[in-house]
Amino acid sequence: MKLTFLGTGTSSGIPLIACDCEVCSSKDWRDKRLRCSVLLEWDDTKIIIDVGTDFRQQLLRENVKQLDAVLITHAHFDHIGGLDELRAFNFKQGKDMEVYADVLASNMITNMFAYVFAQNKYPGTPNLSLNTFQEYEVFEIGGKKIQSIEIFHGKMPITSFRIDDFTYITDGKTVSEESKKLIKGSDTLVLNVVRISPHPSHFNLEEALAFIEEMEVKNAYLIHLSHRFAKHSEIEKMLPSNVHVAYDGLQLEV
Repeated sequence: MKLTFLGTGTSSGIPLIACDCEVCSSKDWRDKRLRCSVLLEWDDTKIIIDVGTDFRQQLLRENVKQLDAVLITHAHFDHIGGLDELRAFNFKQGKDMEVYADVLASNMITNMFAYVFAQNKYPGTPNLSLNTFQEYEVFEIGGKKIQSIEIFHGKMPITSFRIDDFTYITDGKTVSEESKKLIKGSDTLVLNVVRISPHPSHFNLEEALAFIEEMEVKNAYLIHLSHRFAKHSEIEKMLPSNVHVAYDGLQLEV
């Protein structure tokens, strides 16, 4: 399975508007981070996890011409703000886009994008088929089983996903023992780390490294980085050999 990091930044992206800090002013292109999203490809199937406010830019950059489904981790705007752009695939592929979200996210999406699900829709509005799953439900896309895993973003339950031996966690802070059992032993773990100092709803670096060690994963990639962390080159020096800093455009076989 091929993985492309479409975006690896936190909700504000890097550089942050009107900020002149060392990270936002960095000349290293790896420090230019759009909102978090990944593209997964296998056989003839292409899916995306989260469609944030940079979705259009990300797909044009990677020249994505096909999309079969979208997985939603939660309904904060930096993870769903690009849903309207899915209409481009409606036009090209001639069918509704399959979108998968948990109960809470589904309800928030239908409220925030009420015009998409209206009875008498405006012409050109996206056609989305919203598939609502329960916590820990397993469903199938393109012949692969998708394991949904509940984690907590502060006090808010959100979803991480495991596909084969790949697990994706964004915006996580607290993980139950039940969820840890489903994550443990992943070959590749993508994990949010917002900064070095503690944060109320995200892993900080110390918590993330402890979690990676506990989960016994072979390789981990850090995402959802904020400008309050450090530059890419500096973060790399803080990490053990099996932990890496992801960056926009990075591609892996997982």
